Amino acid sequence: MPIVLDSSCWMEFFADTERAEEFAPAVEAVERLVVPVLTIYAVVKKLAREAGDETAAAALSLMQRGNVVPIDLSLALDAAVNGLPLADSLIYATARRHGAELWTQDAHFEGLAGVRYFAKP
Repeated sequence: MPIVLDSSCWMEFFADTERAEEFAPAVEAVERLVVPVLTIYAVVKKLAREAGDETAAAALSLMQRGNVVPIDLSLALDAAVNGLPLADSLIYATARRHGAELWTQDAHFEGLAGVRYFAKP
């Protein structure tokens, strides 16, 4: 099954936190990764600011190995009706469109179909 990681999961992985191991199997299964372009934006922006351009570039390189999904009109319309905030709605719509399981730590997604929710400690 394809997997979409939201930006919080990617950040745990790239920051090598205690939770990084939970998300490593998805990151390492590049052939299964579906990567919303919005997630790339959020991760690269935050890493560039907090860890530097070199770390952000390494993250970008890894994320691009998955199936990068741009935002188009059809995806935007799918996202418009799911009731989530803008970024979350686009990420969720991307996961649904690609039959992917969404891995997230964001409570907005808890209980939604196709979501694997990791509660923050």
